[in-house]
Amino acid sequence: MVFEEKSMKDKLGRTIVFRNARPEDSEDLIQYLKITSAETPYLVREPEEITITKTKEEQFIRDKIDADRELMLLAFMDGKHIGNCSLMSIALYKRYSHRCEVAIALYKEYCGCGIGKVMLQIVLDLAKNVGYEQAELEVMAENKDAIHLYEKLGFEKYGAFPDNMKFADGSYMDAYWMMKKL
Repeated sequence: MVFEEKSMKDKLGRTIVFRNARPEDSEDLIQYLKITSAETPYLVREPEEITITKTKEEQFIRDKIDADRELMLLAFMDGKHIGNCSLMSIALYKRYSHRCEVAIALYKEYCGCGIGKVMLQIVLDLAKNVGYEQAELEVMAENKDAIHLYEKLGFEKYGAFPDNMKFADGSYMDAYWMMKKL
């Protein structure tokens, strides 16, 4: 899906620009995945597991642009990519066509400034406009700030995944499945 560029001011008065991902963003997005995976234990991959090629990332972006009901929304400050929020179909089956999945991550230094909330609201509004009836996400149980944000936006917890992730030190972290009716 192509998203018409929008801008807003964050809590610190900085201008944030939102637009859909473009193939020329592929290298920045790969680097972003590596950095954000290292910044937090709440994402599913370790930085060294980010092995996607520029060509594959470009194709992934083209697929999102060509999709009627999917979006990779990027946030920029002063021309620098600072975060992503995605809207994805759960599956292509008719019986699942009412469901979508959302995911978001920002570079750590931009968290807590209202950017994520605006990105999620944009994506949720688009989801409703393209016919989804419910939005779903998975969040790590210890990610209290994210859970608080999701609840403010109307998501509710509907289930838990015990020992969802296992870390190199042998410890585990649970996750919640959250959903919002659109």
